[in-house]
Order: sequence, then structure tokens, then C-alpha cells
Amino acid sequence: MIGKRRHRTLVRIFAPRFGLPALAGLIASLAAAASEPSAAEPAFVGRAVCAECHAEQDRLWQGSHHDLAMQEANQHAVLGDFDGAEFRKDGVVSRFFRRDGRYWVRTDGPDGKLADFEIKYTFGFSPLQQYLVELGRGRLQALSIAWDSRPRKQGGQRWFHLYPGEKTDHNDELHWTRPLQNWNFMCAECHSTHLQKNYDAATRSYRTTWSEIDVACEACHGPGSRHVAWGRTARSGGHPDDANKGLSLSLNERRGAAWTLAPGSSSARRSLPRTGEKEIQICARCHARRAQLFGDNRDGAPLLDSHLPAWLEEPLYHADGQIEGEVYEYGSFLQSRMYREGVTCSDCHEPHSLKLRAAGNGVCLQCHAAAKFDTPAHHFHRPGRAGSRCIDCHMPTKTYMEIDVRRDHGFRVPRPDRSAKLGTPNACTACHAGQPARWAVSALKRWYGHDPAGYQDYAGILAAARAGTGDAEAGVIALLGKKSQPAIARATAAAEIGRRLRQESTLALAEAVTDADPLVRASAVQTLAQLPPDASWRFLRPALRDTARVVRALAAGALAGIPLEQMPPDDRTNFLKATDEYLTGQRFNADTPAAHVNLGNFHTARGETAAAEQAYREALILDPGWEPAYANLADLYRQTGRDDEGAALLKQGLALRPRAASLHHALGLLEIRRRNLDAALTSLKRAAELAPREPHFSLVYAMALQSAGRLREARNAVKEGLRHAPEDYSLKELRVQLAKDARTE
Repeated sequence: MIGKRRHRTLVRIFAPRFGLPALAGLIASLAAAASEPSAAEPAFVGRAVCAECHAEQDRLWQGSHHDLAMQEANQHAVLGDFDGAEFRKDGVVSRFFRRDGRYWVRTDGPDGKLADFEIKYTFGFSPLQQYLVELGRGRLQALSIAWDSRPRKQGGQRWFHLYPGEKTDHNDELHWTRPLQNWNFMCAECHSTHLQKNYDAATRSYRTTWSEIDVACEACHGPGSRHVAWGRTARSGGHPDDANKGLSLSLNERRGAAWTLAPGSSSARRSLPRTGEKEIQICARCHARRAQLFGDNRDGAPLLDSHLPAWLEEPLYHADGQIEGEVYEYGSFLQSRMYREGVTCSDCHEPHSLKLRAAGNGVCLQCHAAAKFDTPAHHFHRPGRAGSRCIDCHMPTKTYMEIDVRRDHGFRVPRPDRSAKLGTPNACTACHAGQPARWAVSALKRWYGHDPAGYQDYAGILAAARAGTGDAEAGVIALLGKKSQPAIARATAAAEIGRRLRQESTLALAEAVTDADPLVRASAVQTLAQLPPDASWRFLRPALRDTARVVRALAAGALAGIPLEQMPPDDRTNFLKATDEYLTGQRFNADTPAAHVNLGNFHTARGETAAAEQAYREALILDPGWEPAYANLADLYRQTGRDDEGAALLKQGLALRPRAASLHHALGLLEIRRRNLDAALTSLKRAAELAPREPHFSLVYAMALQSAGRLREARNAVKEGLRHAPEDYSLKELRVQLAKDARTE
């Protein structure tokens, strides 16, 4: 379901300026037209119909991870021990049992009290199986106690908790009854076919439906009614003239292409260039860390028509792009030379069984000559032992959900030299535990005569950007413009530029708004959104007519503060269309507090105070612990001269989230405005203590101390901040200033 607590912020719906503008009358016709279904729309027909002609593909699919992604809870699907087995954690004894032929768990519910809950569905099957419980209003929730389905000799056949080292009682954000464990929003799209979330904001309830409970044919191939009609016409002796065979989308990137070894070459080349990537983007919809911004019927639209992938950001990726958080495969694959050279997912995986196309090194040797690569002269390990397999060095693993081992799909060359400099992991010392990175550096130099290079060349730049070094800005600007590097790395550079927007970086982002890759364009728009609307208007106007719906919507949100009468007619039309798309996305995500915070921000940008407050309040109803809602609503109160209400609100939030650094920081700023300096310093200090890796909190605390004439304490605060962010430019500047002040004391 979801990774560790620090990944709570994955619910990223839109840029912070998004919200519902008071433009209903102007865009009503656009919205109505967009919602009208077309009579010609294809329909979902079901796997059984597909299997009439595609029996072999159906046979391969049966028993696959897609087939068993979700099932009704019955004796054929349930793998866990429901014969009275008990599991203890955090003082709660949960018991799994059967009653009246159904499966039940007695555990702590939303109020913390023990109660019996019926298991409605199973979720996955290997190496673990989770269980779904219905909690009213159509909500399905995933239990955090899961079944380890591995063989007993591998440590399996037991109940275990997904967060063993954390206390997760009913008040905790990771408790199984809370929004982060909600199936309808967090999980459903990728475990069923033709999933329709159907959230009703008025009743805060779901009527979620699917055409098939698991990931069946049409989850990838799209609705099949037209293709079925085409096939039946052909079989009856007719002459169907649809060149596309009625398919909603053709996953044909590999058709007519072959990987061949040229004379003298040790790695194959694709006989035809890959001119599209529908297959990759269809897989990415579920095999990527991403936000879903719009509903998606799998009709072949580009990924950024409905989803926005995560960048190579902390804590999801290491600075060199290796996986750290639970990011799945897409973000890594985009970084690889394999992707650049035209490899698709099904070059390595049989798309119906999902199994590798060959055993062992065979899948890699489809394209890489065994005489050069499958030999100790290349890998320097004993054949058949650890280190001799291609994946040991080029696809290192990380374990998620306690027992789920997954491989990095970046296919990168091990770089222990980067480990020594930047602290990034490497496959060598991951296997040879206890050996330092320098040991591996020496071994590689001894074997190959030089440090390895590899394709990805941005580790140092992203590491410097994260650390806030003085030369980081020049590095990320250069990376943003380096078209030879992966687009996801360049998009990350655009995001990192946002730490300090200056003239040169702003111009680089403005150019990136029209980049060839939508990932880069989306990131540039998000970063430029932090500028005041008047300043960002001339840069973001092109994005209002972008070919990617997500980019257009992001631009509309960023420009919410621009009055319509100030827009030229063509731009106004583009803005209204993009805003309508934004509205569609907000309706789709109305079950999340993030969407309502975005609504509040948009209303605020347009001066619609009452609507903004209502949106923030709705966010807090959906999740009373949602920190951004407290901070943004308190800021709205600041803008409207209601700081007393803002102080009460922030204290209310801190009562629920006493370790919320952002709320302590906001309260400190509020107390400064009220000239209550002692209280302000107490709150600002607490924020800096709770989030030592956030240099801005340390900076503001030190500046407040400086203003109070407490220079020695200010210097100590800067010193502590630099201990955690040693290259932060602003903290270093303040340190110099405080040193000058010290000489005049």
C-alpha cells in the first residue's frame, strides 16, 4: 500500500496554487461538452470474450500477478491462516477466524476499540497478501497486518505487520482505518480493470465499480468492443476496413523490429527506431510512483494526460537516481541507456504471464554477447555464484513492505567511487557487506584499469542541489539544458532550481516550458508557479495550450491570480479550457485533503475568501491531521486580519500533530506579527529542532534571534543549521553577517 511514514507526502495532486475559480458561468458550456459521452465510445467486454480468439494469451495470463491482483475473499483466494491465529502489536491482539463460511479479523477499529471486521477481498498473493475491509460509505481499507505467503523455509507462512518498528494506533496516519490505507484512492486503479472511483463529495462516500476485479486484458489494451466487432465481421466473411482492427490502442512498438548484433559489436541494436512508447506508458500507469490527476480509461492517451510521475527527489531516490523509496520501475527505467536505445518492457518480460523471456542471464544475453559479458573476464566472479549474474551488479535490490524484494531498473554501472564521494549505494558493497566503498573502488580499478563511467551523469549535480552548495544553481541549469541526459533527471533539475529563483534560472525554466519532453515541461511549470502570477504570466502562457493535459492544468493553477480582463482573447480562451480541465481533476480528487487545500489556494489567489476557507475546512474534515490545511488556512486568516483565529487554529493542529514543524514555524511567524517575541522564538526554535534538515526553519529562527539582539544564540542557531545543511547558501550568508556583527559587539 504505502511505504514508511516519511513518504506521507506522496499525495501530490496539483501545484500549490490550484483551486476552484469563480468562473462557473464562463466555463459551464465547456464543462458540459467535456462530460457528454459519445455514442461511438468503445465498451469493455471482459476477458472471456477476449479469450474466444486469444486463448494462448489467456492461458499465459492465468495465475499471473495481474490475474491475482485482487480477488473476492474465498477458500480459493485466501492464503492466510484464519483458523483462530493471533497477532500481537502495540498492545493489540488481533485474531483471524472464519464464521459462516466467511473470513473475519478482530482488531482495533477507527475508534481504537476491538471489533469484528469481515474480509471482503484479497489483495495480491506473492510474496505477501493483504486483505481489504469495508468500513462504510463504500470505503475499502487495507489491513496493515499482512500474510507472508513465502514458503516456511524462507521465513514465510506467518502474519506480520507492515510497520513493525512504529506505533500505529487508531490516531496514527498509517493506521489501517486512515486515508493513507484507503483502497479507493490509493490502490484501486492498479488492481482492477476499468476502475471507476465514483466519489460523491456531497456525502463523502464512494460507489467504486470495475468491469473486472483483477488486471485483465482491457486494463492494458483498453475497451475491446470495437475490436470484437472487427473480428466477428472478419470471421463472418465480411470486409472490415479498419486498419487498426478496432483496437482502442495498438501496443505494437516491437512489431517488425529485431535486436541484432552488427559485426564486431558486442551489444545489439534495434533494427527499427522506436517511434512511440504507448506500451511503456501503459505499464507506467501502475509501475511508477505518480499522482493520478484525472480519470483514465486506458485509451492510449499519453501518460501525462492523466498522471504525473515523481521526480528523482528525496526520499524517493538517491542523488544518483538509484531507488530509495517505494518507486516501482518506471522512474528508474527512464534513466537507463536501455530506454534511450529503444528497449520496451516486453523485450524482457512476456506481457501476459509477466515472466522473464529467458532464465538467468539469458534475458540479458538476448542483446549482449555472451562471449564478452557472460564471462569472469567481465564480471570477475565465479560462474554460477553471486556476482556472476547480470542483475547482481546492474539491478541491485531493495526490500519494501518488509519482505518484497524489488530490483532497480536503471541498469546502471556500479559506481563505488560515487559512494565514497556522495554516500550513494553501490552493488559491490551491498553484496560484500562490511567492506568500505574505497575497497570496491580499488577492485574495479584493478580489474578494468579505470573508474567505471556509465550513462547517467548527474549524481554530483543533484547531490550539490540537495545540499544547497554555492555552485548548485549553475549545475542544475546546465543539467536542465543537457538534452543527452534522461528527461526525468532534467525534470528533477527544473524542480531543484526552484530552491532559489534568480534571473538566469528563471530564463532557463522559461525555455524548458516548451521542451520536447512533457516531464520537463511539467516540472518547469510547477517551479515557475512559485513566482507571483504577474511575473509568471509571460513564461507560462505557452503551457496553457500544451499538448499534455496535466501541463495545461498545472499552468491554469499557477495563473489563477491573473484577472480574466487582463488576458488577451486567445489566452483567455486557453485559460478557460485549461481551468475546465483543472475542474475535472479536482472533482476526480475530491476525496483527498490535498485537493481541497489546492482549491483553497486557488480561491485565495482569486480573492475569494469564503470559498477558500470552506475548501480548507473540507480538507480538515477529510483528514483532521492534514498539516497544510492548518498552515494555509491560518495564512488566509493573516491576509484578512484574523490572526487571533489563526493562532487558535494552529494550536488546534499542534494538539493533534505536536511534532509538526511547519505548524510550529507558522505559529512563530504569527507571534512575530503580534509582537510576542518570546512566544515566537519558542515556536521557531521548536520548528528548527523538529526539522533540522530544513535549513529555512533554522534561518528564520536565527534571524529572529538576531532581531532580538541575541547574537550569540543566533550564531549557535546558524551553526546548528549548517551542521545538517553545511552548504546552504542563505545560512552561510547569515553566518558571515553575524560574524561582522560580533566584531562590533
